[in-house]
This record gives sequence, C-alpha cells and structure tokens, in this order.
Amino acid sequence: MDVLAIGAPAEEATLAALLRCCVREVAGPRGLVWPAPPYVLLRVAGTLLRARTHGGAALRLDGPPERLESGSWQPLTVAELVRLTETDLSDLSDLSDLSGLSGLAGRQDEQARRGRGAGAERLLAEPNGEFAGQVAASRDAIAAILAARARAEPPADPWLASEQALVYGHPFHPTPKARDGADWLRYAPEAHAAFPLRLLAVRDDALAEEGDLTALDALGPAPAGHRLLPAHPWQLALLRPALGSELVDLGPGPLAVPTSSVRTVYVPDAEVCLKFSLDVRITNCVRKNAWYELAGAVELTSRLAPLIGEVAARHPAVRWLPEPGYRTALGQREGLGVIVRASPWTACDPGVTPALAAALALDAAPADPLAWWTAYVSAVALPVVDLYVSHGVVLEAHLQNVLVGLDAAGRPVQAIFRDLEGVKLVAGRHDLDGLHPAVAAALTHDPARGWARVVYCLFVNHLTEIAATLAGPDDELLRALWRAARDLLARQAAELGQPLPLRDLLAGAPLPAKANLRVRWARAADRSAGYVPIANPLA
Repeated sequence: MDVLAIGAPAEEATLAALLRCCVREVAGPRGLVWPAPPYVLLRVAGTLLRARTHGGAALRLDGPPERLESGSWQPLTVAELVRLTETDLSDLSDLSDLSGLSGLAGRQDEQARRGRGAGAERLLAEPNGEFAGQVAASRDAIAAILAARARAEPPADPWLASEQALVYGHPFHPTPKARDGADWLRYAPEAHAAFPLRLLAVRDDALAEEGDLTALDALGPAPAGHRLLPAHPWQLALLRPALGSELVDLGPGPLAVPTSSVRTVYVPDAEVCLKFSLDVRITNCVRKNAWYELAGAVELTSRLAPLIGEVAARHPAVRWLPEPGYRTALGQREGLGVIVRASPWTACDPGVTPALAAALALDAAPADPLAWWTAYVSAVALPVVDLYVSHGVVLEAHLQNVLVGLDAAGRPVQAIFRDLEGVKLVAGRHDLDGLHPAVAAALTHDPARGWARVVYCLFVNHLTEIAATLAGPDDELLRALWRAARDLLARQAAELGQPLPLRDLLAGAPLPAKANLRVRWARAADRSAGYVPIANPLA
C-alpha cells in the first residue's frame, strides 16, 4: 500500500476538520468570515484563508484550502493552520465563555457554570502544548485506519458495515480520531475489527447488578456461587484487575464487533449490544460507565417505555433501544461495569434494515432526494421535538445515536434512538423522588439547556450533514430541502400548540453549535463545552 496515497487523504481530512472549527469557533464569532462565491474567506491570526465550499452550515470543501501570502494564494497545510489556530486561541479574551449562549440557549445550569466557569476560562487563556501533537496523532490515526481497512474484510451485516464506516470522524472536531492507549487499532471499528470477549465470573457477594440480565447469563456458564461478567479485552489490559476467588477469568467468550462508539459492541451469537467501560480518551472524553450512569440506564428504560409508546401513536416510525440491565464487580464498579442494550435488529420491522445516520451522511444518493428527505425528517426529527415538548425528554439525536430503518427501496421508514447516557429529563417535569441524588442530577437538564442540546444534536450535528449530502453542490436543492423541513416543523408546531422554543426556531433564532475546538484547547471535560451561534437554515 502506497504510504503517500494513505497520508494524503488523512492530511486533507485533518485540514478540513480544523478549518471548519476555525470558521465556526474562532473567525466566525469575531466577524472574520465572509462569503465570496465560490469561496468562503476567513482570517485566522491575521492571515487570510479561503476555501471553495458547499453544503451550507456543513461546510463541505470542494478543493484544497489556501492562504494569502505576498499577494498570491498558496496551499495551506495542517502544520500552518495549527500554528495560526494556536496563535488565535492563545488570545481568546473575547471568546472565553465556554458556558453557553445567553439569549440563544438561555442561561445554562448556574451550579455547573459556577463549578467550571473560572477554571475553563483560565485554561483557555493558557498555552496548550499538547494541541499540535493531538492534531498530528489524529491525522496519523486516520492514516493507520485507512491502511488497516485496505487489508480487512468488511462485515457482511449491512448495519455493522455502516457502524464501521466513519473513517474521518466528526467533521467539526480538531482531533476527530484522537485515541489514547496502546493497541487501539486492534479494537477500532473503522478498521473492521472483530474480537472475542473475555468472560469473567464474579462471586455473588462481590456483585452489583440491576434489571434484566438474561442476555449476560446466556453468554456462557459460570461456576457455582458466581455470575458471568463479560469484559472488553482492551478494558482488561488497561485495568489489570486483581483475579482470585471474587473475580475469576474464564477465558475467551463469543465474538464481538465494535460499533461506531468503539466501546459498545454487538455480539452476533447473542443478538445483543454491550456497552463497556474503557478508561481511554476518545476525541474529548474518557469513555467510562460512571456508577450513576449504570443505575440511570435502567431507570430511564423503565421511564421511557410509556412515553415513547405515547409518541409512537403520533409518529409510528419511532423506535428505541432499551438498556434493561447492568452488572459489575463491587471492587471495580465503574471499570468493569457493562450495560446491556437491545439489538437494532430487534427494533426494526421485517424487511427494514438499520443504518447508522452518520454513515448515511457520508453517502446517501436517492433518486428523489426531496421525497427521501421529507420521509427522513418526519421519521427522525418530529418525534424528538414531540418528546421534548410533550414529555420533557431530551434525546441526543446526533448522527451516532440514531439508526435509520431503510426499506427494500432504501427509503427511511423508521428511526431507532439509542444510548441512554445522553437522554435527560427536563427539571420540574418528572418526579425523581426516591432516586439517589447523584443519579437524579445526572438524569436532569433545565429547560433551556435541554432544548439547546436537542437543537444542537438534531439540527446542527445531524440534519445539516444529511441535507448537505443529499444536495451536493446544488444550492437550490439545499434551500428546497430546508423549506420542506420548515413546513413539517411548522405543521408540528401548530399541532403542539405553538410552543415558544419551536416558534423561536422557526422564526430564525441562531442555532447552537458545540464548541469542540475550544473545549479541546482548554483541556476541559466534554460536559464543559459551550455553544457558538450559527445561521439557522430554517429561517
């Protein structure tokens, strides 16, 4: 395999992602982005840059970005853009608020603001000596993935193939494939990985569990007085848990295939998904099942069933993946915690094939894009808005949390929502008495923060990317797609009694876009990420 052939797309993808971040989070908020068709111009650290783009807010690049030097346009490299970005990010006195968008998303949770605001602003003002290395590591990871994919066989299951399609990662993240830990490529979904789970046995008196765990017990036998606990092999290598009478290694288990999140796998023989803890930073977050998230998954599974059932009466395409139980060892409650999740194949009707929305954002080419888009928005967006307005439920309907059920003709006929970690309940609309305070707090958003999360995940992260793929360079088609979405949402607003958040959205209020670049520069937790405003295509 030609190393240069692999390195070129890795460099291009890294450059494009960082440039998008600069447009959205650095130059844009300072008023230093200008349309100059067919280009977009921006100024970063005093240097004028340009790129041909299409796709509206998705900022799809049509050619290599350039910088103006001595009166002529020169190719821009990743190293040059990193240097310019570092210069501007080191002077963020006018861009230092990570807490949110006052007047757009409302005031964020005040306790969270007080708890992190000063520290986040301090970190933004400090130099970040890790940033350039993280960008380079992400680029190198993309190159390694491309090389591994060229040697590997993709899964025959079309849903799993879609889960493993995200070679370049988040298009608006400066380090979309940053991944700590050795041997990561062995477990990378993008490299078409598959591996046997490790099976442990936990003594009954050293066990913590809740809910329906039939799927775990079916993975294999356990010694008397013990219960079976599957583990991710990478997880075990990192944790090195003490083995003995309380925790016994039973050896290899059934084959597992990693999904797009890396730490959630599908076990084909058992037809179940398992969400593991991995003490590894992937993009922004260290991926671990906190103890309150284990309990929260089971609690939300019970609470959401009747609410989603009611919404499904109005939106029959809606489906979801329950997380009915968790199991862990008391000595490693978070490190070895595993959450059981239903398989998407059990959620889809016969003849319907699930596909990851993020994969559709890379390659969706229906014969009638407007009709396909109308069906897509009806299936995906309308139930998310309904759940928020009618029931105070916040779904994180971003591209990696939504599976779209396609019929035999490739039309979107169902939407399957997953990953209860991101689901929140609007404060004041749910009785959480009786829950542990930490569990209740982790399940709750105030109304403004919850609506901002809904709008970012659904419209900014998700629908803008799908629309850009469908429209390609056809700006008129892109406008027609958003007019169709507006018509659907306006009809829904009337049916729901014209709720204020939806009225503001349709009136053209700016959309909140998550500030991934700033939070990575600040070396802050992902929950500290605020928003920057972008233009609303529904206006």
